[in-house]
Amino acid sequence: MRNFPAAYQAGKGSALAVDRDFYRRVAEAPGREMVESFEIGVRTGRAWKVPAGHVCRIVTTSGPQVGDLNIWNAENPRERFWAARTRQLQAAHVTTFDRLWSCLPYLRPLATITADSLAGYGVDEYGGRVHDLLGTRCDPYVNRLLTGEDFHFHCHSNLCRAVLPHGLTEFDVHDVLNVFQCTGLNQDDKYFMRDCPAKPGDFLEIFAEIDLLCALSTCPGGDLSVPLWGPEARDPIDVCRPLGIEVWRLDPAVLEGWAPPPVAAYRGNHGLTPPKGAWEA
Repeated sequence: MRNFPAAYQAGKGSALAVDRDFYRRVAEAPGREMVESFEIGVRTGRAWKVPAGHVCRIVTTSGPQVGDLNIWNAENPRERFWAARTRQLQAAHVTTFDRLWSCLPYLRPLATITADSLAGYGVDEYGGRVHDLLGTRCDPYVNRLLTGEDFHFHCHSNLCRAVLPHGLTEFDVHDVLNVFQCTGLNQDDKYFMRDCPAKPGDFLEIFAEIDLLCALSTCPGGDLSVPLWGPEARDPIDVCRPLGIEVWRLDPAVLEGWAPPPVAAYRGNHGLTPPKGAWEA
């Protein structure tokens, strides 16, 4: 099969042209100080803040487990992670040096991936890759549609509960980065999920470009080695595991020359011109 060129490509000096030396320095920086560490239990969710210039790790503390990640601007939750545009600007599966972009009208990197212990996974024999942006979170509405039953611990519901203490609601929960999830498109161009390849201690690390509010659900499908729907489906509780969260402060010297990215430079008038005198007193 021929490899057709990507539609979105970085020009010299564009925001897609990542300063890899800087992010390598972040990933390898000595003298980090852990400021927060906790574990998210099986089939639950939790929200937490990551200040700008800090790094956050999601860790498979006990073995393979998928996590569904949402991200907002901590000061303005209308600015949130945009999975579809990230998929176009970066890739359908992200790894080190890929950036996680915010929605319109802001369109800037919320975070940059600085380390990924599964970066060497590559493409498996089925076309599967890890850290998925092709799909989205599981939710109770689709579950009811497919099974006729209610289940309250899908990732969508876990995220809804997680963000309530931060003043957010179901309307703020959005399409996710499926961390540690292995997915692809089969020969019928249909989405597939396969068993998570992560081992205990694997991690994905992001650098906060601005002050972030993050929320993560430990997927009720666990490591996705058990079918969730269809004739062979069963409750996969035995393959569900917790995930760990670590937030680290960096030595200020590491951040020399870095600044949070500005919002998109486009003025946002969309070609609309107000009638003459409309703003006159």
